[in-house]
Amino acid sequence: MVEVRISVVVLTYNGAKFLREQLDSILSQISSQDELIISDDGSEDGTCQILKEYQQRYDYIRLLEGPRRGIKKNMEFALEHCRGGIIFLADQDDVWRQDKVVKVMKAFEDGSVTLLVHDAVVFEKDRSQPVMDSFFQFRSSGPGVFKNVKKNSYIGCCMAFRRELLKIALPIPPDIEMHDQWLGVLNDYFFLPSCFLKEPLLFYRRHGENNSGMTHYGLGRMIRNRLVFLRRFLGRIFRRK
Repeated sequence: MVEVRISVVVLTYNGAKFLREQLDSILSQISSQDELIISDDGSEDGTCQILKEYQQRYDYIRLLEGPRRGIKKNMEFALEHCRGGIIFLADQDDVWRQDKVVKVMKAFEDGSVTLLVHDAVVFEKDRSQPVMDSFFQFRSSGPGVFKNVKKNSYIGCCMAFRRELLKIALPIPPDIEMHDQWLGVLNDYFFLPSCFLKEPLLFYRRHGENNSGMTHYGLGRMIRNRLVFLRRFLGRIFRRK
């Protein structure tokens, strides 16, 4: 079997409006040495037609039918199909900067890096007129278990990691808030602190369907999410011993 260099994971659900721009930005940077895994979770808006069109042009696109049990289970499902040594996560509606893969893979040449997060520029309609120059600054981003349990600064669409992390991270608990915090904190505990690359290699598109990631919610929900995360995190630690 030919060794796969990179796996890029994209989860799709009714993403036809912005999908082509994102796929073009990814496919311009990977090759037949790599794979683009796209798991669609039941789209009804033309997304699947776009995906089939691209698959006919690129034989290293692998289309999966997601389990239709929510984003965390869809992510788990897609990750289980990855064959690459380095796994990139990507949203369906952002745009990769043209040197993202080169910059990220350069960082992984340092054998101590197991998970990397890079900065992002946030925009709404026009990439040339960002509404936020640094997502890192907005979230006070940085590595550390306690820091990221208290206030998560991992953002999945800016993450890449070595496949060894999957042995610890899977399965993803269904009741935690999101998978990106789970991957980042586990990496910080079991491996070395994650690498936070202070360079914006992604244009993060903010719109009505994804604004929740940029806003705060009630204290009660926040406390509940942290307690659930801690319980699952401690459970995974003890399971590994």
